[in-house]
Amino acid sequence: MNAVVVGAQWGDEGKGKVVDRYAARAQWVVRYQGGNNAGHTLVVNGEKTILHLIPSGILNPEVRCAIGNGLVVDLDVLTREMDALAGRGLDLSDRLLISPAAHLILPHHRALDRARERKDAIGTTGRGIGPAYEDKVSRRGVRVGDLFNPDRLGARIRARLPEVEAQLGFLGESDPGLDADAIIESCLAHAERLRPHVADVGEALWQAQKTGERILFEGAQGVLLDIDHGTYPYVTSSNTVSGQASSGTGVGPNAVGRVVGILKAYCTRVGSGPFPSELRAEEAERLRQAGGEFGATTGRPRRCGWLDLVALRYAVRVAGIQQIVVTKLDVLGGFGDLPVCTAYEVDGRRIDNYPEDPDVLERAVPVLENRPGFPRFEGARSLDDLPAEARSYVEGIAQVLEVDLALVSVGPGRGEDLELMDPFA
Repeated sequence: MNAVVVGAQWGDEGKGKVVDRYAARAQWVVRYQGGNNAGHTLVVNGEKTILHLIPSGILNPEVRCAIGNGLVVDLDVLTREMDALAGRGLDLSDRLLISPAAHLILPHHRALDRARERKDAIGTTGRGIGPAYEDKVSRRGVRVGDLFNPDRLGARIRARLPEVEAQLGFLGESDPGLDADAIIESCLAHAERLRPHVADVGEALWQAQKTGERILFEGAQGVLLDIDHGTYPYVTSSNTVSGQASSGTGVGPNAVGRVVGILKAYCTRVGSGPFPSELRAEEAERLRQAGGEFGATTGRPRRCGWLDLVALRYAVRVAGIQQIVVTKLDVLGGFGDLPVCTAYEVDGRRIDNYPEDPDVLERAVPVLENRPGFPRFEGARSLDDLPAEARSYVEGIAQVLEVDLALVSVGPGRGEDLELMDPFA
């Protein structure tokens, strides 16, 4: 059986660490959406690796990785990651595939993203993700496959730039410094470097599945940032739910397999948007410092809050989550009693379901129930090694969500996990 890993909150749940662990049992790890606005942090033998585009399974030398058609790709970021991994002795020559149908993030996308954010901030990373997806949907984007057709590449870039410059002028950017020749030249400079890696990802995965190879689909961001199902408009520009694993890679939905949702033992969010269980001032800072809650991509401090079971029930529904992984349980050690959000109160009325209207969610006041806290712990290698209250905390989450508890992470390093079931079994 294959498996897909999705974030069950607003991203930053620790998906990279989990994918790195599960990749040891897979033959393929595939990204299916997003761009370099995602940062997956891996700690192996004390060495930290942050990946933004290349799948987190790449540190497992027997695993092949793929970037699916559902991504938007910044060529500079991709080649820097490839260079950094090669510098550590990792051979990517036959281990990394890139779909020719993935779209490119170009300088004018980044310029538009930053200009819009300055005018009306919604919390984007300024990496050009949204504008690149806009061009894709409006059928005027540039794809990886266009790198090998210079005439088509040039024509598309030259046709788009005047419109972008007009938009930038409206946003107050009178001299954006965009040069079509320079953009085209930069793209072509990457073409030969990437040519050996560009291949039909969907066909490769279909053939792999027919021979019984295991595929792990790696999501980015989190369910609550999904363009359709998240806290719109404070969302990312792609579908983050598990269903996108099919259309974002070129295989049928029957190939996706089991859905594993990753969630923190508490909750964080980056950027603007409603966050009912958010903590204020000193409490938030204490949790932020204890959990190292600063963005892997931007370095921005993350907003912190208590666990929100209302939002998690919604994530289970829209992403079809069957198993959960709870990360950063160790961070809560020593915090005392742990409030958990079990419902919302909106305009004096209690609601148990997650409202899809962001204005309603903005007014939501969390209904909190205390769970017994637990002392700091270290060295746990099974649930029995945990303080009784810590074990009860994670088992209670699975019970409320009506899912299986697959793994509990109790530290940042490889191996600091308590595994209860195999997602591929």
